[in-house]
Amino acid sequence: MKPVYMINGFLESGKTEFICYTLAQPYFQIKGKTLLIVCEEGEVEYDASLLSKSRTVMEVIQEEEEFNTSNLVELEKKHRPERIIIEYNGMWNFKNMKLPWHWNIEQQITTIDASTFSMYFTNMRSLLAEMLRKSEMIIFNRCDDVEDLGLYRRNVKAISPKADIVFEDSQGEVNQIFEDELPYNLDDPIIELDNEGYGIWYLDSMDNLERYEGKTVQFVGMVLKPSDFPKGFFVPGRMAMTCCADDMAFLGYACEYEKASLLKDRQWVKVTAKVTKEYFADYGGEGPVLKAVSVEQTRAPKEEIISFM
Repeated sequence: MKPVYMINGFLESGKTEFICYTLAQPYFQIKGKTLLIVCEEGEVEYDASLLSKSRTVMEVIQEEEEFNTSNLVELEKKHRPERIIIEYNGMWNFKNMKLPWHWNIEQQITTIDASTFSMYFTNMRSLLAEMLRKSEMIIFNRCDDVEDLGLYRRNVKAISPKADIVFEDSQGEVNQIFEDELPYNLDDPIIELDNEGYGIWYLDSMDNLERYEGKTVQFVGMVLKPSDFPKGFFVPGRMAMTCCADDMAFLGYACEYEKASLLKDRQWVKVTAKVTKEYFADYGGEGPVLKAVSVEQTRAPKEEIISFM
């Protein structure tokens, strides 16, 4: 299989700068040729000496219809690279992209200009979501003077929960702690989660589970009972609008409850539970597992769907 490194982002989002930085690093001075496929040309150009030093050959594809498997295979035959980097055009729908069968995406990274993120998120959310959905890393650059990075992080995490998110300004990486922006008090004996709080807790506990280990949370959720779940477990959670009305996801963690068999799918319950970190097969490793203190039947909330918009 031919390894492919996919770099996404809208025009002037920092894709070229990121690729240039990568090509210049000592760890990238590896054996074999690199094929760089550029699908749009921005203000920053690739330096010929850098390409030569890193044994990189560049090809430009400017039209979306030309980005097809036949043309890509011909480029591979022409250059015989060991690896391929694609600087993809942010205005092309990533959902429609097709690669040759033997090209395997090893890593997908999306770059975002934080100063224009709000505009793109509002007006081109579907295109942006397709870029983010399978990205392993999302880099927000130009974060100077951007105040609500916590909101940006939540917007992106809702679409791509497992992605690593990096914020950078003119001084380098922003080591911002988002704890101050949490809409609940971590020191409360029972952390009560409303609509906003539940979504933020769900996303934050993915990355910062140590904050919640041993703490007790309380929230209203819908019961989900997957058929393959072990006896004595269910998932209390909420439906969330992660991108648009057509893009919904159920957000919830496994919960151990001795009377789980008595619960019904889509039943609304008020859950009080202790947060633990345990191995769970459906996670494929360790993650948040709730230990129910109490589960009470309740009414559906006024707003059943939470949103990160």
